[in-house]
Amino acid sequence: MTPTITAFARSPDRGSGQARDMRVRWALEEVGQPYDVRLVSFRAMKEPAHRALQPFGQIPTYEQGDLALFDSGAIVFHIAERHAGLLPDDANARARAVMWMFAAVSTMEPAIVEREVAVLVEGKESWHEQRLPMVEDRIRGRLGELSDRLGDADWLDGAFSAGDLLMVMVLRRLNRSGLLDEHPNLAAYVARGEARPAFQRAFAAQLAVFTNASNGG
Repeated sequence: MTPTITAFARSPDRGSGQARDMRVRWALEEVGQPYDVRLVSFRAMKEPAHRALQPFGQIPTYEQGDLALFDSGAIVFHIAERHAGLLPDDANARARAVMWMFAAVSTMEPAIVEREVAVLVEGKESWHEQRLPMVEDRIRGRLGELSDRLGDADWLDGAFSAGDLLMVMVLRRLNRSGLLDEHPNLAAYVARGEARPAFQRAFAAQLAVFTNASNGG
């Protein structure tokens, strides 16, 4: 049965591939799983029908048969468990790939999202100029640690995995900040992820939604 995911009808990321349905699209493309997309407006996201699937009124959701899931990390893990290509066969390597999935969304992403809030929401506050450097210093610390661990390797632990997929998606949130450029190996790591054919297909699909919405479709 073909799964259905939800995505923004009009994404606030303006087609840059930052909305979290992109993570799910990429995972499905990596494993060769066809999928349908149901576009949801901001208003519909807060209505009971959508909240029955996603109690926090967000996207994406994932439906397949009688299974309904929310949270992009959980959905990517579900896809990776059920389709070959995103988790290694070796039990220890598989566990490490899952570890990197958690590290991406639990260790790396919070400070990066905090910076986005500081820039987009708190910019007019009197304390903004003092707060932003502190947030960016926390990000720099994490990036330095990740850079040291990655070294000159292509991926975090051998072959590309769901851990890399989520880590690349998280690091992409820094694309316009200049912070990622301070670590050339991390910038190259993200570029390798973005060059994967599955990423390109997922990005094109998400961009098409934004383009169509912008053209009044």
